[in-house]
Amino acid sequence: MSASGGTRAIVAALLANLSIAAAKFVAFLFSGSSSMLAESVHSLADSGNQGLLLLGGKKAQRVATPQHPFGYGRERYIYAFLVSIVLFSVGGMFAIYEGYEKIKHPHEIEHWYWPVGVLVFAIIAEAFSFRTAIKESNVLRGKKSWKEFVRHAKAPELPVVLLEDLGALVGLVLALGGVGLALLTGDGVWDGIGTLCIGVLLILIALVLAAETKSLLLGESAGLEDVQKIEAAIVDGDVVTRIIHMRTLHLGPEELLVAAKIAVRHDDTAAEIATAIDAAEARIREAVPIARVIYLEPDIYSETEAAKGPDPEATPGGPTPHGAGH
Repeated sequence: MSASGGTRAIVAALLANLSIAAAKFVAFLFSGSSSMLAESVHSLADSGNQGLLLLGGKKAQRVATPQHPFGYGRERYIYAFLVSIVLFSVGGMFAIYEGYEKIKHPHEIEHWYWPVGVLVFAIIAEAFSFRTAIKESNVLRGKKSWKEFVRHAKAPELPVVLLEDLGALVGLVLALGGVGLALLTGDGVWDGIGTLCIGVLLILIALVLAAETKSLLLGESAGLEDVQKIEAAIVDGDVVTRIIHMRTLHLGPEELLVAAKIAVRHDDTAAEIATAIDAAEARIREAVPIARVIYLEPDIYSETEAAKGPDPEATPGGPTPHGAGH
């Protein structure tokens, strides 16, 4: 997983959420605050989500089989998508239901110091978890903005934890605001309004996560920087004179498939071409280490064929079916 960095962020979030969920539920029992109940369910859902991410990372490490020859790297995307579903259904919808019920049947918050104290503790714990996620993300983010990092990261764990922690912090502030206004006004409706806001927030975050992980599940190409490195590595200017067309596909966050039709001279021997392809594969792996599966198909370059673009029979991310892959 972005390897230990992603795991550290997930474990930090899991420990924080488990402790916070227990504290929030105790506060709900003493105070009767619907915001506290919604937040305790939110934290439990987040804990389950972190468990799903860890499980997905473990399952993705299984070796390839004849039925799944490219391995199980995409399991991490599947479990990240499940996280968005859990966040939407368990966290968001439950909070909206609780908020509606509290607005419809408001009652005064009892033992106010319980929810306030727990919320302050939860904000501190979530801030620690969020800080860990930011620190680990900065290692991979580079010069990208946070929006670009979340949208284009191939490893789903860190963006998921970042959005969950951000949502948790904002949700805690909303809960604190709802409880505070309910105490100041003596009207429990404000507690319900705070709970509704938490539900809407969680659903919005879940929709963003679902959209991003859906794109990963469908299959994304390598980033522009990696594509340029691969193109530069393939052409040696001697036997391999140019790239006729190329496709890349992420088989998992740290596994990339590269398929390209390359131009060779008509008078090159089969041995020369095979040697050039071996050398090109070695250069690709040196330039982009995650390029684990490489198919290079030699062909004679033709301006007419090039103008037509990639073979319409070629499958995305794979070599043309009639060619001689290597």
